[in-house]
Amino acid sequence: MDLKHLLKRGALLVAANWPTVAIQFVAETTFQVLLAVPIVGAAVLVAILVGGDLAELLHGSLREIFTTIASALLSEPLALIAFVTAFAVVLLGGSVLMFVVKGGTVDVLAAANADSGPIEQHPLTFDLLRQASRFTLTRFTEGCSRLSRPYLALGLALMIVYAVSVGGYLAFVVYGYRAAQGRALIIGWTFVAAAAAALLVAWFTLVNMLYLLVQIAMAVERVGVSDGCRATARFIRSEFRELAGVFLVVVVLVVAATLASALAWSGVGLIAFVPLVGLAVFPLQLAALMLRGLAFEYLGLTALGAYLTLYQGYASRRGGAVQREQPDQLRGGVVGATGAI
Repeated sequence: MDLKHLLKRGALLVAANWPTVAIQFVAETTFQVLLAVPIVGAAVLVAILVGGDLAELLHGSLREIFTTIASALLSEPLALIAFVTAFAVVLLGGSVLMFVVKGGTVDVLAAANADSGPIEQHPLTFDLLRQASRFTLTRFTEGCSRLSRPYLALGLALMIVYAVSVGGYLAFVVYGYRAAQGRALIIGWTFVAAAAAALLVAWFTLVNMLYLLVQIAMAVERVGVSDGCRATARFIRSEFRELAGVFLVVVVLVVAATLASALAWSGVGLIAFVPLVGLAVFPLQLAALMLRGLAFEYLGLTALGAYLTLYQGYASRRGGAVQREQPDQLRGGVVGATGAI
């Protein structure tokens, strides 16, 4: 299957099973809201203890807000420990929710891909989408239950990789900045740190792709983490070109969607400064956030559908090869036994 039909099939599978997009979006939004609770509480605590400006503390991205609050709480060790502990508990609980929900999503899309015919080769119709629809609450919850334990183990391994990567990056930046002396060296080190940050983002992108492929292997093969990693390594060696093509196309689409959403958000933000008219912008901002979240979930699940198509095709070809080898081995055994007699 060429790259065009592969991506089209992934998009059609997700569109036919659109409740998975909504469930993933709700889970992701719930996760972000849960993370915001300890951060807002810590910001209020900083405003009371240290006397900081609450609006300034809550300005920027989630990572920037966390860094600002942690820096402000360095003079209050007990408050800092309480904040980090609360954030870690919420992070762990929200991550468990995401891991469990992903099991149901993968199970539904795997069933849809296995039961659907060559839908990517036909014109788009509602009947075609109904043919590829396999979502039911029963199937989804059964997938969550079946894959919850292996996905939790895999998710914890992913969090460890994230923590080690971020720790290594911070150590590299801090020690490198201390070692750099002189204005020229500091300016040069700033560029080096920026390049290291870009490499960290690229590393996380690659890790997320491998994580998704291991999830697919575990769901299709019904194996644990270690066997899923070995199956993924074999799959990558067999289908490297197709995987690389899907990965690059999805990355380009995500970057383009991010730039488009940033431009649209900046335009809406300019309108917000207009008196009276700015009051009507708040619902538009909420709608834009929902549309952005659903669009990114759809893109991510489209990649999942394309990878599932590749993996299940690879697994069926491998299973057929094994079945063809078994009669040959049996015939060889019969011939050898006859000759020995």
